[in-house]
Amino acid sequence: MTEEEKTLHGTRDRVLAFCRQAGLLAPGQQVAAAVSGGADSMALLRLLLDLAGPLGIRVSACHVNHRLRGAAADADEAFVRAQCAGLGVPLRVFRAGEEGLPSAAGGEAEARALRYACFARLHREGIDRVATAHTVSDQAETLLFRLARGTGLHGAGGIRPARDFYVRPLLCLTRLQVESYCRACRQTWVTDETNLEDGYARNRLRHDALPALRQANAAAEENLARFCEKAARADAYFARAARELLDRAAAAWPGAWDLGPLRQADPLILEAAAHALVAPHRDPEALYIRLVCEAVARGAGAVQLRPDVRLRAGQGCLWLEEGPPAGPLQPATFCPEKQSRYPLGGGKTLSAQLVRETFQEKTQVVHKKDLKNVADYARITMLHPALTLRSRQPGDTYRPAGRGVTKSLRKWMNEQAIPPWMRDSLPLLADGSQVVWVCGAGFAEGLAPDGAAGLALRLEIQPERENREDVES
Repeated sequence: MTEEEKTLHGTRDRVLAFCRQAGLLAPGQQVAAAVSGGADSMALLRLLLDLAGPLGIRVSACHVNHRLRGAAADADEAFVRAQCAGLGVPLRVFRAGEEGLPSAAGGEAEARALRYACFARLHREGIDRVATAHTVSDQAETLLFRLARGTGLHGAGGIRPARDFYVRPLLCLTRLQVESYCRACRQTWVTDETNLEDGYARNRLRHDALPALRQANAAAEENLARFCEKAARADAYFARAARELLDRAAAAWPGAWDLGPLRQADPLILEAAAHALVAPHRDPEALYIRLVCEAVARGAGAVQLRPDVRLRAGQGCLWLEEGPPAGPLQPATFCPEKQSRYPLGGGKTLSAQLVRETFQEKTQVVHKKDLKNVADYARITMLHPALTLRSRQPGDTYRPAGRGVTKSLRKWMNEQAIPPWMRDSLPLLADGSQVVWVCGAGFAEGLAPDGAAGLALRLEIQPERENREDVES
């Protein structure tokens, strides 16, 4: 066997083993390779085509022309078109500013946003997985860059082999190994001239830091990547512990947590919980994680995540504020037999489901904390035939389940330390002044199903548009 054949077979076997071990691809899936024309992406396409049979997948390609480099970008597109035509691979080309896509004129950040908007569109159109050509070298660069900028355990985990519908089959190969594979299979590639410039921090790491590390140890990139794998496993462990912590600390209303359990938590688990709270709203840099943990320790303060989003500590709890305080709900007649979704404002809706089966059958798959939002619908209609979905009003009363006492809603909210800014917008169901359900606290005393067959009512707060697949179209 020649050296070229050894390279081809060895690389193929390594990528196949990695895909199987990481569970990246499944038989029957349609996989689109993101192909820029560079060595990494051309190797990705060739390897996926070679492994399509063993993996049982169907392979296509996509190319994004950011239109930032003029004629050079168009030449890269023409190269990819010619290569895919020669290989008989279906190709989808996206061009910035066309087909409703944004431009990438703002530089690398907008170019990345454009790529992922294109990939999301492919997924909406039926592609099961989008494969990107990140390598071990990219992993090492990412780790060094994040460590230099400041990162925690999550960032040290680097690029994950799979995320959502994205997969990275080449995270088992270095860039040098990828180029050796391309040469062995006589695959040409193009070079983005901006990758040769030292104007970008990542390029300086690629041109200076990694070669210096390879001189110290030829396996430096692989060792850095192995560290990322260990950090990712540790991060997953702490992420599970953080979810359990936030569940324990959950207050009586959505988007708030009692400070007591947070303060008693192991500092590393608290940091992971802070990461989970920050990540949906901004890049969870170490600075923001530290600020959230300090606010928890002080029991006071606010961390601005975006102009309209902040995490605030006070009154014994930590809560998320999004935008200006919401106003009272417009009262609406509640009739789940005729209407199953009720808009709440702030991008939320109330989902009301009627289930024709026994309580036990229905709740077998319901998380324990959600049982407070399940009620016997026959009992509700008998006791409270005219329910209104609204915000609080003067004179409201509430009988919390398991407490055996009726309280004024105002007094109950004080006892629960519900922030004043949230009280007027907290959704509730009421029969006159008698409140039978409060968002976050659940149904009032005496309305839980008793196990008999019949209609069970289940309430759930959901995003206003659960299927958000058309957001970027």
